[in-house]
Amino acid sequence: MTPNYQDKPIAIETSSDDANSSSRSLSAAAAEKEAPRKMRGGPFQRLRRRRRHSAPPRTRRKRLLVEDHYRVEMTDTKHRVVLPGLPKHDDDWVRDSHDFFNLIVLIPVVALNVINWNWEMVLSMPKNLSVESAWTGDFFDLFYGVTILYFIIDLMWVIVVPSCVKSPWTIIQHHVAAMIYILIPHFHPEFRCYMGACMIVEINTWLLIARRVFNKQGFPPWIVDLSFVSIRVKLISIFFYLTWISIRCLLYPYLLWPLCNAWLKHSAKVGTKFNIVMLCVPLHACFCILNLKWTYDLLMSKIRYWQRRGNWKEASKGL
Repeated sequence: MTPNYQDKPIAIETSSDDANSSSRSLSAAAAEKEAPRKMRGGPFQRLRRRRRHSAPPRTRRKRLLVEDHYRVEMTDTKHRVVLPGLPKHDDDWVRDSHDFFNLIVLIPVVALNVINWNWEMVLSMPKNLSVESAWTGDFFDLFYGVTILYFIIDLMWVIVVPSCVKSPWTIIQHHVAAMIYILIPHFHPEFRCYMGACMIVEINTWLLIARRVFNKQGFPPWIVDLSFVSIRVKLISIFFYLTWISIRCLLYPYLLWPLCNAWLKHSAKVGTKFNIVMLCVPLHACFCILNLKWTYDLLMSKIRYWQRRGNWKEASKGL
């Protein structure tokens, strides 16, 4: 026989703690509704209130381009010093493939640039030697096509795979500015010689990459007991610094004045100074400033290292 269940009212006793918790939840809900009314100061007031109760913002140390290619150490006075030798690089397929791409493609870029110059005139150094007179431009179309293709491929590579370089944003900015720069010689043939003169810097770029690829162990370049490795590292370092000084520190600033004169001549021809060629002057000036800044960062870091060692005989080591 099944029991006969009858619906009976059930009395539920509420304790004082439950009553207090329910009152707190109601007060919290009411506070949430009143919050927008209290914070009528706008988003800036809310941001100030949030900042007041949060931890102080983290300051990020600015990274120099020198740190990508040299061993850099922070001193107690928060100054960077460049140590002897190069940074050690482990095997990284993403970075290594991009490096080898540059080492291969930059060879035809440099070679095609070289054959567009009258080297007999350049080496004889006549009194009337100028950038315009030394330029032949016999193979400019091929040189221009390979150069613009290199910049496009390398730019897309860095955008798609930014980990292939240590400073992707710097490379992207450089390539965009360079492609804008070399569009001008395409439409104005009188400026093609300046493109050839500026693109000579790719010799130094090739040596910069080779300096890292062929010395992944980070050996100082002037260690004597490394046989063939020592000779290779020394030669790359010697030509790297020779081309850095001669091209980035001397040639680029020298080209700024004749480039300004060429822009003024073009402006007189078209009747206005506000023309597309005007972009050449500020862009080239930016490249000059960047080259001098990188040189200054490297030199000051080395000077701090020599001062810390207190031995100026070490001045030729580790460069």
